[in-house]
Amino acid sequence: MANVTTNTLNAPAKPLRLALIGMSGAGKTFWARRIAETGAVAISCDDRIEEKLAPRLAAGGYAGINGVAAWMGWPDSATYAEREAQYLSEEISTLDEILTQLEGNPQQSLILDTTGSVIYAGNHLLHRLRKLMTVVYLAASDAEKQLLMERYLSDPKPVLWRGAFQAKAGETAPEAVARCYPHLIVARRQSYAALAHAILPVAALRELPQTAAAFLELLPQPFRPHETGGWR
Repeated sequence: MANVTTNTLNAPAKPLRLALIGMSGAGKTFWARRIAETGAVAISCDDRIEEKLAPRLAAGGYAGINGVAAWMGWPDSATYAEREAQYLSEEISTLDEILTQLEGNPQQSLILDTTGSVIYAGNHLLHRLRKLMTVVYLAASDAEKQLLMERYLSDPKPVLWRGAFQAKAGETAPEAVARCYPHLIVARRQSYAALAHAILPVAALRELPQTAAAFLELLPQPFRPHETGGWR
C-alpha cells in the first residue's frame, strides 16, 4: 500500500486539456483567453485555418476572420459550396495537426478554441479529440438563439451550413440567414452534446466571475483541477 501511495504522489500532474465547442458567439474564444491568462497554452482553430487560407484570401483582398467569412460569401452565392469545402478541408488538416502534436507530447497542456463546425471533421478525428482532450460544450438555450443570430449578422464568422440553408422565393440572403440560423443551432445541438464530456450552459457562464478559476469550478467534478490531483 505504501508503494502505491508513493507512486501516486510522485506521478506527474495531469495536463490541462480542454476543447471548447459550440456555436459562434457562445463564448469559446472569451473563455479560452481567460484560461490562457493563467499560463496555459491556447490555440484558436479559426486563426490556424485563416493562416492556411491566407493566399486565397489575399488574392481577393480579404484578411482576418471576418475576411474569411466574406471570402466564403452568403450561402446562396455561386462560389459558396466550393469554398465551404475548402474551409472544411483546412479545418480537418488543422485539427489533425493539433491532435498529432498532443499524441506525441503526453504531458502537454492545451486549451483548444474550436470552430462551430468542428462536428463536421469526421468520426475518426472526433474520436481522437475526445480521447485526447476534455470536450466542453458551451450550450446556448432556446432563449439565446436570437442573440447568437444577431451576433452572427453583426459580426460575421465563417459558417458551414451543410445544407441547412434553404432560401424561400423572394427572400434576400440576409433574410434567409436570419430565418435559417436558429434551425442550424438546433440541428447542431445533438452533435455537440454527443461529442462533449461536459455541458456548460451559456446563461450560467454569464453569471460567473470572468476568471479561469470560476470556469473550471463549473466543470463536473471529475474534470475539475482539484479533483484530478492538479494540472501540469
